[in-house]
Amino acid sequence: MKIHQIKIDFNVTEQITRFVYVYIIEAESLYLIDSGVFGCEKQIKDYVDSIGRDISEIKGIFLTHAHPDHIGSAAWFQENTGCKIYASEGEKRWIEDIDLEFKERPIPNFYKLAGRSSKVDVVVKDGDVIELEDGIKVRVIRTAGHSCDEVSYLIDDNMFIGDSVPVKGDIPIFIDEQEMKKTLDILEVIEGVETYYPAWDHIYSKAEMQQKITEAKELIKMLKKTVTELDDGGAIEGLVDKVCDKLGMPMLKMNPLFSKSIDCLRGAK
Repeated sequence: MKIHQIKIDFNVTEQITRFVYVYIIEAESLYLIDSGVFGCEKQIKDYVDSIGRDISEIKGIFLTHAHPDHIGSAAWFQENTGCKIYASEGEKRWIEDIDLEFKERPIPNFYKLAGRSSKVDVVVKDGDVIELEDGIKVRVIRTAGHSCDEVSYLIDDNMFIGDSVPVKGDIPIFIDEQEMKKTLDILEVIEGVETYYPAWDHIYSKAEMQQKITEAKELIKMLKKTVTELDDGGAIEGLVDKVCDKLGMPMLKMNPLFSKSIDCLRGAK
């Protein structure tokens, strides 16, 4: 088995550039971990061609969660290869209805990133073990917090964690403080993992992941403390402005996703 990492660059707005990683599991057949943004199917196809394989060999797409930069090309691959899409129950409703996702989580250029709705063929849950082919099994671990029902996938000693860990220096995006803390605790003590494959950063060793988890916990604690100190019960927009000013992050004042993070910290007990 080989693991390939593909960096997908995209624009949220003309001024805001981002990237996400898609992973290809190469074995007797091929499998994708997440699918990038809408339109990146050509980049993935070209990469598959470059390793001497064909997209017709893709048998499954394992989605960690339903955000646009993870589901964008899933419908295209489903239609053009007949592959199955795997995702959790909590993420399924957005994957199968991107109009609902836009209504509940509007972001700039949503449809250009999310593409089209796709059908979830296999609903996965925490603890499931899926046999892909001889010698290759996928274990499902629930790692929610960034999204409502995000999951990670463990193959051998390789864990694909999506956006489960907030990265210091990046935009902290999560919707549930307690779920986020629970996920970090799970990732901190899970046994049998040597390498971690996130969607927004380079591949981590076990030691590097321990450091990232420590930093993520400190980040959440710092944000929570700041929100508690500054919250006067007013509108969320005013609280976000004050938090950004206090932390020297004015660029996040107009970011609706960061606003969600602050709002969840404000409401957490």
